[in-house]
Amino acid sequence: MKRPRQSRPSSTHLPQHHDLPTNIINTTKMKLSSLLLPAFLLAGPSLAEHTSNWAVLVCTSRFWFNYRHLANVLSIYRTVKRLGIPDSQIILMLPDDMACNPRNAFPGTVYSNADRAVDLYGDNIEVDYRGYEVTVENFIRLLTDRVGEEMPRSKRLLTDDRSNILVYMTGHGGNEFLKFQDAEEIGAWDLADAFEQMWEKRRYHEILFMIDTCQANTMYSKLYSPNIIATGSSELDQSSYSHHADNDIGVAVIDRYTYYNLEFLESEVKDTSSKKTVGDLFDSYTYEKIHSHAGVRYDLFKGGAEEARRRLVTDFFGNVQNVEVDSGKGETNASFEEEMVRLSRTIAELHTRAEEQEAAERNATASAAKTGKKQQQPRKIQRVAKPLTDDNWWTKKIVGATALAGCAALWGLGSYLEGVV
Repeated sequence: MKRPRQSRPSSTHLPQHHDLPTNIINTTKMKLSSLLLPAFLLAGPSLAEHTSNWAVLVCTSRFWFNYRHLANVLSIYRTVKRLGIPDSQIILMLPDDMACNPRNAFPGTVYSNADRAVDLYGDNIEVDYRGYEVTVENFIRLLTDRVGEEMPRSKRLLTDDRSNILVYMTGHGGNEFLKFQDAEEIGAWDLADAFEQMWEKRRYHEILFMIDTCQANTMYSKLYSPNIIATGSSELDQSSYSHHADNDIGVAVIDRYTYYNLEFLESEVKDTSSKKTVGDLFDSYTYEKIHSHAGVRYDLFKGGAEEARRRLVTDFFGNVQNVEVDSGKGETNASFEEEMVRLSRTIAELHTRAEEQEAAERNATASAAKTGKKQQQPRKIQRVAKPLTDDNWWTKKIVGATALAGCAALWGLGSYLEGVV
């Protein structure tokens, strides 16, 4: 007699004669729900924090009478190095070598103060783009990483979506443009589009953009990408003024905006443990000191001015320090690993039970066939696919779903551990 085809059990009618105890199934489901959710939630916080700080420092002026612009950028370079950012994470662009200029009364040196207490050039300086390499095209290619494979790592901005970047620029500019070596210029829209490409390519977490030039604030007026704090030295139709000159050198040695930024950084931010914020830095700007109206833009930052002002100065000027994993996360991780071991054992047990059940069914089928065998000439029997029964369908479903969920949980654990490291 033909065996009737059994229908697959519905979710509202589970087989009552299943070999697997109900408590094992329920326990497995509870473990999966309790393990998978924490696995992905724990990975979240690590993605929200930045893990590296980079600096792109650009002087766009050549010729001896622009000595102060080179001193501006070298002063910022010295500060970020003092606060721990290594040369491997600093891109320095200098279009002219004032230190070796024949007019320099102090060959091989660059100073930003008339007392000449600190030689900014010194022995420990790494210039990444020099002379005619400092162009608009190279600057934009640097930001967007649109460079050839032959480009050395020292000339690439190897950032990712967990990198904070300080972008500092100084030179001669005007309404929505900054000149590069009196030969070409970069516009406000060019800069805005470059930052947008960086955001789309997940090349930064947050950017602090600073610019010291005439009508500097117009250069960040077109920015539209998120997580950017921008500040400049002067408003539309305002000049950016030098601070003082060195009579022996014969030219101005630093601009006022950069000078007072450095004064704050040297006096208030002694090391990476400083709690001074960018809000404190911006509050130090006054017209009496700078002789122009320095500007700040917060609206692109998530959380607006309140959240942006809370960012530490060292979040951009200093190296990432003191990365720790607290004991609470360590205990959670250990507990998670123990649960994963127990889950793997449950999966193995389900596999064993399923194999035993299938073996029992094959034996029962073979015994039934042997008992009812007729005394006749043997004939070839065509085997067909065996329909799923109430007994083995649910077992295989549990085994498959559990194995798949276990793999997902292990993937979540791997992502979490990677984020912590």
